[in-house]
Amino acid sequence: AVDQRHFLRKVNKEWRMLRVNLPETIWVRCFEDRTELLRAAILGAAGTPYHDGLFLFDICLPGTYPNEPPEAYYHSGGLRVNPNLYENGKVCLSLLNTWQGKDTEVWNPHASSLLQVLVSIQGLVLVPKPYYNEAGYSRQMGSAEGEHNARLYNESAFLLSCKTMLNLMRNPPAAFAPLIRAHFRQRRTHILQCCDAYMAGAGVGTLPAFEAQKCHVADSVTEDGSPGSETSLPEARSEQTQSCSSGFKLMLAKVRPQLVKTFESLGP
Repeated sequence: AVDQRHFLRKVNKEWRMLRVNLPETIWVRCFEDRTELLRAAILGAAGTPYHDGLFLFDICLPGTYPNEPPEAYYHSGGLRVNPNLYENGKVCLSLLNTWQGKDTEVWNPHASSLLQVLVSIQGLVLVPKPYYNEAGYSRQMGSAEGEHNARLYNESAFLLSCKTMLNLMRNPPAAFAPLIRAHFRQRRTHILQCCDAYMAGAGVGTLPAFEAQKCHVADSVTEDGSPGSETSLPEARSEQTQSCSSGFKLMLAKVRPQLVKTFESLGP
């Protein structure tokens, strides 16, 4: 039988840990009547094909928690943006025991935490070269073939990340609607400038990071979703000479107008 008191104590401990230690680039919402459920939005990092995008996950704590790891569901919108994130929402991560791992990589009931799961998704899944996350592909690291394939994968991942942005803006989940609106109002100029830089020859993920005002975007989210200020993108690093493929540029040229139209729908 499930020890409900032990379960609730553990859940409350997890929430305290999240409140104190959650990075500024991860947001979490809970459900008052469902203590075992939470929804998380994770920001893709600069230097990756996921930069400036938001990625949403539902996390469920089973009744046997923490003896069993959390169950995660990725809101894919039917898009395979990453080898570890399936169209059906499956999240492949050794910490969730949905992928092979050893020692500290797998779930430990006495040491692992929700915070660790969220940070691992951001740091081990949404990575600069996700191509190498595919099973067996890491052996290609350092080879000309591997780097070529990794660049092509990054191009595809960025296009799918843009489509994920469109999905979120058009159909924002209620709990995150103000955040999504404020985030993309703040970063839309930067995102479009990145698109232009890629079409002009910059490699995906090689541009400088977005530079916002020092306050975190979540701090400026009001009930009406008012945006933060927008800043211009610094010039691309001159040493980045690897051009994107012609096919990618053509596809991005088709996606960019959709982004412009959807960004405009967010208001000034």
